[in-house]
Amino acid sequence: MITEAKQVLKQYFGYDEFRDGQESIIEYILDGKNTVGIMPTGGGKSLCYQIPALMLEGVTLVISPLISLMKDQVDSLIHQGIPATYINSTLSTSEVEKRMEEISLGEFKLVYIAPERLESFGFVRFLNTLPIPLVAVDEAHCLSQWGHDFRPSYLGIYNAVSQLQTKPTILALTATATPQVQADILHHLHIPDQYKVLTGFQRTNLFFQVVKGEDRKRWVERYVQKNHQDSGIIYCATRKEVENLYVFLEKKGLSVGKYHGGLSDTLRQEQQEAFLNDSINIMIATNAFGMGINKSNVRYVVHYQIPKNMEGYYQEAGRAGRDGVDSECVLLFSPQDIQTQRYIIDQNIVNPELHENEMQKLRDMIDFVHTEACLQNYILDYFGELVDQSCGNCSNCLDDRESEDVTKETQMVLSCMMRMNERFGTSLISGVLTGSKNKKILEWGFDRLTTYGLMKDLSQKEVGLFIDYLISEGIIQVEGGSFPVLKVSSKGKEVLMGERTVSRKVQPTVSAIIPNEDGLFQALRALRKLIADSEGVPPFVIFSDKSLQDMCVKIPKTSEEFLHVSGVGESKMERYGEVFIREISAFLEANPDHQVEVVKPTSSRKTNNSDTASYLISYALFKDQKGIKDIAKERGMSTATIENHIIRTYQEGILDDWSILFTEEEESLIEEAVSKVGADLLKPIKEELPKKISYFQIKGFLVKNGQN
Repeated sequence: MITEAKQVLKQYFGYDEFRDGQESIIEYILDGKNTVGIMPTGGGKSLCYQIPALMLEGVTLVISPLISLMKDQVDSLIHQGIPATYINSTLSTSEVEKRMEEISLGEFKLVYIAPERLESFGFVRFLNTLPIPLVAVDEAHCLSQWGHDFRPSYLGIYNAVSQLQTKPTILALTATATPQVQADILHHLHIPDQYKVLTGFQRTNLFFQVVKGEDRKRWVERYVQKNHQDSGIIYCATRKEVENLYVFLEKKGLSVGKYHGGLSDTLRQEQQEAFLNDSINIMIATNAFGMGINKSNVRYVVHYQIPKNMEGYYQEAGRAGRDGVDSECVLLFSPQDIQTQRYIIDQNIVNPELHENEMQKLRDMIDFVHTEACLQNYILDYFGELVDQSCGNCSNCLDDRESEDVTKETQMVLSCMMRMNERFGTSLISGVLTGSKNKKILEWGFDRLTTYGLMKDLSQKEVGLFIDYLISEGIIQVEGGSFPVLKVSSKGKEVLMGERTVSRKVQPTVSAIIPNEDGLFQALRALRKLIADSEGVPPFVIFSDKSLQDMCVKIPKTSEEFLHVSGVGESKMERYGEVFIREISAFLEANPDHQVEVVKPTSSRKTNNSDTASYLISYALFKDQKGIKDIAKERGMSTATIENHIIRTYQEGILDDWSILFTEEEESLIEEAVSKVGADLLKPIKEELPKKISYFQIKGFLVKNGQN
């Protein structure tokens, strides 16, 4: 049977061998065993049911959570020469009836539906008239309330399938499932544990990186400008941030689109199609975008803000490099993002148990940001996969800086926590350590503690980040949800007793690079786009980037050689082989000295320092006691720009004398206003204050207290 399956694999999909896990899953399915396959994004999950569907008599039913996923899969299958269709809410009643008639006549091998359709007694009755040997449940993590995309309708799948007279085999597939979610899938679909195929979550072609302490807008602008020929997704936490970044990059003349729940269905569809068809290179979106977007040539995914959990992060990051080509996943971090995610969780989850679970998931995500261990291993460990060695290809693994001993500083933090009776969070602890004159600190007498001001040479923000690092290392543990309290862990007690040392690297400044494709690759991309436009499909449906790159390496001259290109089956060879071979020959004839050059991603690169130089010039003038207006006039800039330059020097700890910005009385007034209206928007804070207190002072206060 597997020999026949390999023949189908080659004939329809153009591959000689199965990927890890595919063969085992297909063997179980062909043997009639209910099976669950847990494979990373881009691991080839869909082949695990598409190949059996072509081998088994009858029609395979595929349960999929999103309309876009169905259309994308069906379009790709049709181009592979495989008869497939879908039934969903985008179709009219007459269209649904027509497709059901065609299905009855045996015209399709695969039919895609949403789980809600199984709630219709009439539709289940229709299914009972069909020979259905296999039901594939895609995105099976939606079965678990402990997962990140719980969908109640998934819980009715097994009951509906069990009513079918053909007693079809069930295959459940997902890319992101913790051990708890895996157990839920097995339980709800009645799958024995021995038929769980877990291939591992590692994506060796992805380069993971965390960037902290950068001006995010400027960082993103530089990054996408450098990679302007590549497709990428930038995820933001809120609709507002999507709109802001979209306007910013569009004004820079970049090819951008946007996607979030506040847009009309029509506009979302238009933007999605433009991205799939390579009409726009960059999609700026909330997490509403991406599930089921089988665009294989996404070269980078940037998270503009920290996501709320690791499952969502890894699923979104995994949309890069689905074709196996080296790609990048960059997470930009700023402390205020944590408050944004806490607010979202507070507003959307009422159940106390689920709320606490989500807060812990957010804490795990924060630990990921601050760990200095292998980023890939952190992800694998989260999903229950233990590995012995580091990946050697993430920003942490490639960080060759020396570590410094911070045991003494750690003991200062832990000692301060103990003296505060372990009843407070990061903000107040860091305030005590830096000698803040915060009203609460003075009222509670914490300024009389021996640990008060022990770390006054650092900014409150720097101490807060150091505390986050100690949390990620398990030296400090967090209790509570929206208002977490810090406790000294057993490991932390060993540090206090002098039985354990702590080391930490200096804060890195790293950026990423995407390889520059050569001329032949660009010529093949242009040809692919021309064909895709003429056929009305996304370019990656014609060929993936990986296939094009393999053409550049193998330089096929005949149909037989073209069949050896990755991703080329008989159908695609017949449809496109001649024209691509002709294009390759023409390019090489015009460029006889052409050579293929493959560039691997590196851990860091030099970035444009013009902005850095600019804010330091403003700082130097400010240090010479020149006023903001005078500096603005001298430099030909607005006062707001100069104020932002000075705020940045505070953020980076270059300037730490807060008395320059406000008196203790003014600071107290701002604190009261922030306590009353929150720190999200400046205008409401300003309206609560006397006119003499400026926006500049408010910004400074928020930076000092780690809220900006």
